[in-house]
Amino acid sequence: MGPSGYGFGKTVQRPFVDVLADVRAALCEQGFGVITEVDVQQIMKEKLQRDRRPYVILGACNPRFAAEVLESEPELGLFLPCNVLVFEAESGTRVSAVDPSAMLQMAGDTGLAGVADQVREHLAAAIEAV
Repeated sequence: MGPSGYGFGKTVQRPFVDVLADVRAALCEQGFGVITEVDVQQIMKEKLQRDRRPYVILGACNPRFAAEVLESEPELGLFLPCNVLVFEAESGTRVSAVDPSAMLQMAGDTGLAGVADQVREHLAAAIEAV
């Protein structure tokens, strides 16, 4: 778990562009598709004329787990897809993912703790592979 308590990740000493590509591949290996991508650096430049370091938010979705969650509780779609961050930090390139178990705590007892744990394991494995 990261310092936030709602996510986990690591910092690597490789260029942002390479890490971003590796994160995509690692997510795919773990059964996730990247269904959304937000280039925060580009948006800040276009909308606010502000320069910032590269920062991308990937929306990762594992269809099997998503189907199970949505069939059990449709409102849990508010937590989908799982956000994965890749950004350039002073100490290197940071990769972080939301902790599905922590997010599920907000929903109360939905009976999906096991699914959240499995999703977390797969996200953690993807990050570890980077």
